[in-house]
Amino acid sequence: MSKRDYYEILGVSKTASEAELKSAFRKLAMQCHPDRHPGDTAAEAKFKELNEAYQVLSDSQKRGAYDRYGHQAFEQGGGGNPDFSDFMSDIFDSFFGDARRGGPRSANGRERGADLRYNLEIGLEDAFAGKNASIRVPTSIACEVCSGSGAKPGSKSRQCPTCGGHGKVRANQGFFSVERTCPTCAGRGEIIDDPCKNCQGAGRVTRDRTLSVNIPAGVEDGTRIRLAGEGEAGLRGGPAGDLYIFLSIQPHAIFQRDGADLFCRVPIGLVQAALGGEIEVPTLTGEQARVKIPEGTQTGKQFRLKGKGMSVLRSREVGDLYIQVVVETPQKLTARQRELLQEFERESSGATHPEAAGFFGRVKDFLGGIGGTA
Repeated sequence: MSKRDYYEILGVSKTASEAELKSAFRKLAMQCHPDRHPGDTAAEAKFKELNEAYQVLSDSQKRGAYDRYGHQAFEQGGGGNPDFSDFMSDIFDSFFGDARRGGPRSANGRERGADLRYNLEIGLEDAFAGKNASIRVPTSIACEVCSGSGAKPGSKSRQCPTCGGHGKVRANQGFFSVERTCPTCAGRGEIIDDPCKNCQGAGRVTRDRTLSVNIPAGVEDGTRIRLAGEGEAGLRGGPAGDLYIFLSIQPHAIFQRDGADLFCRVPIGLVQAALGGEIEVPTLTGEQARVKIPEGTQTGKQFRLKGKGMSVLRSREVGDLYIQVVVETPQKLTARQRELLQEFERESSGATHPEAAGFFGRVKDFLGGIGGTA
C-alpha cells in the first residue's frame, strides 16, 4: 500500500512554517495518543504515522529531500542500505566516468580528439633566425567517405530509443538523481544501423599529414609550439585535439649558448698572444668579425662583441658574443725553432713572465716560513 503524503497527514500546506507544523502535530498527537486510547491499534498506528511525518518535515534537510523526491528519498541510500556502496559508485561514474573512458564527451557522444606530441630538432642557426618547417604527422582525421558521421553514405543514424537522443539516462538514487551515459548508444544519442565501411562507424581514419610549423627567432631548447585543432580527430564528428611541437636544438660545432649570449673558444699562437694583433671570428649570421688582441694576452681572456649573440624570443633585442682565447703551445719544433726559444728563455726575466715570477716568489716565501718555524 502506498504511503500517504506527509503534509496531508499533518493537515498543512507545503508552504507551512515550522511553527504551523509544530502546532498541527501537537493538536493531532493529543487526539490519538496511545495513552488516551489504550488498546486501540488504529489510534496507535495513526500516532506513529503523525510522528514519522513530523520527524521528516521538522528537519529542513529531510524536508527538502522529501519535497524533491517524495517517499523515495528515504527508501534507499540510508546509512544501513546494503546497496550504498554501489550507489556511491554510480555517482562517481556519473561525474567522472567520461574522463575514465578517455576524454571529454559532449551531450551527443561526440568525443574530442586526443592531443598529440611531435619532437622536432633544429640547428642553432634556425633558432637564431627562425624558419618555417614542414613536418609529417601520422594522426587520425575525419573519414572522407562519411564526412565524420560514421554512417554509410546515403544512410542516416536514428535517435536512440533508450535516452531519447540525450546520450544520458537518469535514475533516482536515494537523495540523488544520477545521470549515466546511455548504455545503448554509448552516449551518442544516436544509433548507426549501417556503419561506414571505411572507418567502421568511428568517423575517423589514420593518415599522414604534412603541416607547416612557424618557428620564431630566439626559441630555446624545450620550447613548445601549439597548433590548435591539428591533433587527433574527434570521434563521430567531435572536435579535434591540438598538436604540440617540442623543440630541441642540436649542439653547434663552434658556439655554445647561454640564454641570449654565445660563447666561442678561439686558439691563438704563442707569438700572436705575446706581440698582439687581430683575428677574425665567425658569427651566426655567416659574417666575420674582427677582434683586436693586445700584447701579452693570456689564455682565458674574453672579448665581448656586443649584439652578435642570439635573438631574443618575441623581442628585437640580440645578445652578445664572447670570444675566449686559448694560447696554444707550439708542438713539433724544428731544431732552429727550439734554438730560438732557448735563446729567448735565457734572455727572459721576471718582467716577461710576471705571473710566473710572482707565483714562484710566493712559493719561496711560503717554504721559507715553514723552515723558520721548524
